[in-house]
Amino acid sequence: MDKCSKRKQLNSTQNAQVGEHSSPAILRFLQRTWLNIWRGNPPGPVLLTIGLIIALVMSIPIIYVIWRSLFAGADRWMRLLDERIPQLLWSTMSLTIAVTTFAVIIGVSLAWIVVRTDIPGSKMWRWLLALPLLIPPYVGAVTYIIVFGRSGWARDFWRDTPWLMNNLGDYPIDIYTFGGVFFVLTMFTYPYVYLIASASLRKMNRNFEEAAQSLGMSNWEIFWKVNLLFLRPAIGAGGILVALYVLSDFGAIAMLRYVTFTAAIYFQRAGFDTASAAVLSLVLIILTIAILWIEAHTKKKNKYYQTGNSYRKPIVLPLGKWKPLAIIYVSAVFFVSVLLPISVLIYWSKIGITMGALDERFFGFVLNSLKVSGLAALLCMLFAMPIIYLKSRYPSVISRGIDRLSYAGYALPGVIVALGFVFIFNNHIPMLYGTFYMVALAFVVRFLPQAMQAGDASLSLISPKIDEAARSLGYPPWKVMLKVILPNMLPGIIAGGALVFVSSIKELPATLMLRPPGFDTLAVRIYFEAHEGIYHLAAPSALLIILVSIIPLRYMLSKY
Repeated sequence: MDKCSKRKQLNSTQNAQVGEHSSPAILRFLQRTWLNIWRGNPPGPVLLTIGLIIALVMSIPIIYVIWRSLFAGADRWMRLLDERIPQLLWSTMSLTIAVTTFAVIIGVSLAWIVVRTDIPGSKMWRWLLALPLLIPPYVGAVTYIIVFGRSGWARDFWRDTPWLMNNLGDYPIDIYTFGGVFFVLTMFTYPYVYLIASASLRKMNRNFEEAAQSLGMSNWEIFWKVNLLFLRPAIGAGGILVALYVLSDFGAIAMLRYVTFTAAIYFQRAGFDTASAAVLSLVLIILTIAILWIEAHTKKKNKYYQTGNSYRKPIVLPLGKWKPLAIIYVSAVFFVSVLLPISVLIYWSKIGITMGALDERFFGFVLNSLKVSGLAALLCMLFAMPIIYLKSRYPSVISRGIDRLSYAGYALPGVIVALGFVFIFNNHIPMLYGTFYMVALAFVVRFLPQAMQAGDASLSLISPKIDEAARSLGYPPWKVMLKVILPNMLPGIIAGGALVFVSSIKELPATLMLRPPGFDTLAVRIYFEAHEGIYHLAAPSALLIILVSIIPLRYMLSKY
């Protein structure tokens, strides 16, 4: 063997020896890093894999929409920026700001009157004023079209009253305007603020108010300088819920023929211009993220703490001469947001029942709604368990990332989630495209966090020592979750599934965009029958959805 061959053999031997020594070192480093990420308590490959797959499924539609919008073409972007986007920005943001502002004013004022004054029947008003949550805004829009529309009851009364026609001219109300959309959305979203503000007022420490009274402040000054400061977190939380709802609403806006980003995205998709729909979706995603960032930044900057552990009931203020005015105000809000809409639906439902509206066709819509909503609720209950278990029992950067990715579809409008599913299933999973399974999966992306929140509340009551005892018996993490933890937190999981079920029944835009031909649900039929003016067919479906919606209202009232 020559010198060159010996040198090559020696080098290869040395490299092999280095590799043998370095490979264990690299493996040990990776193992230490992995243990540090999980704080010495990794979850096991099965549980982690399940969590990663669920997070990927939850986030892919949104990521896909963003990806498609970025490659929609410079010409399309310039055309939309010049013509469409500025107009949509104005219509969307002006409506969002107006509805949020007045919903906060109405919600806080009602909470203050009911919780902190001696208004008669305060306990009764406490839950009556939360009832607008039962009524989806698109159902509320239908009822107000029936009453105030161009061929509605108010117009007929105006036309049949000579004094009104002779002295005031033609019927002055046009429900199909900014004012009509603003009114409907405000009346059916103020309870988000009302519930949270009521809970804060009931828990507020009265020591600060007594200190302010000792300094000679009037009740009005105490409200503005003391109570309102401590109400800011509640106002921010309720306001952000209202703003996000207005940004994502499609039903009421479409019913009242007002165009915002959600309506524009839907109509672009209906016109098969999916690239433009993706561009508009990206702008709406940016708006949503901006609102969430502003809320988080404000919350971080302004913090208000209460001191003192002893709880005393809040001060109840006498209304005195203002009592009749307070009763009129509270009663008026209840009338326009609950009593009038439900009365209209009952009236038209009776007409519909006498005309045979509850036929085989109607029960087919009910069956479709139950089928797709039930499947979505079942999937959410299955998906929620591993995610909340990972987050609670195995905290790390990875588990937090999985948890946040699972919220991707919840903060965004249903039209964007549906558009992502159109892209993915049409291009990559054609066998499921145009089936009700795709609709159910879209519901899962939209409403999985509801099941997660309810399940997380139950899991927080279970001691981690139970997990440790099961692990000491040789159970892997996934088996501990299924056989030990799940039976103990089953009521919370079922409650979350019920919330998802009701939300899915009411969901309109995702169902409209993804449903297979001939697969109409109750929400879809309300939309089409109301557009055609066939109210006796739309009313029974709307009334049934309101009755089903009692389930989440009970959950929210117990929470707030």
